[in-house]
Amino acid sequence: MKITKVEVRKVDSETHMRGFASVYLDDCFVVHVRIIEGNNGLFAAMPSRRSKSGEEKDTAHPITQECREMFNKAVAEAYMNAKDDETTEDYENADEEEE
Repeated sequence: MKITKVEVRKVDSETHMRGFASVYLDDCFVVHVRIIEGNNGLFAAMPSRRSKSGEEKDTAHPITQECREMFNKAVAEAYMNAKDDETTEDYENADEEEE
C-alpha cells in the first residue's frame, strides 16, 4: 500500500485543529482525516464517531505503528507545503523530487 496523494485544506482555528486532509491510498481508496497540532507536532486524527457512552471511537485506523507513522508523515509534509488555500500534494512524486 502506498500513499499516492494528499489533499490539504488549512483552517483558521483557535483550537488545536489545523485543517483537513484527504489521504489517497494506491489511487483507489481515500481516508478523510483532521489535522491536529499535538504536543509532538502535527498528526492525522482518524475518522471517528461518538459511542452511546460519549467516548470517541475510531471507525478506520492504521493497525501497525509503521502505517500510522506513514499517515502522520504524509499529512504533516503536505500541510507544511500547502498554501492557505486548498492544495493537492502528489505524494508519490514528492519523494522523488527530494532525492
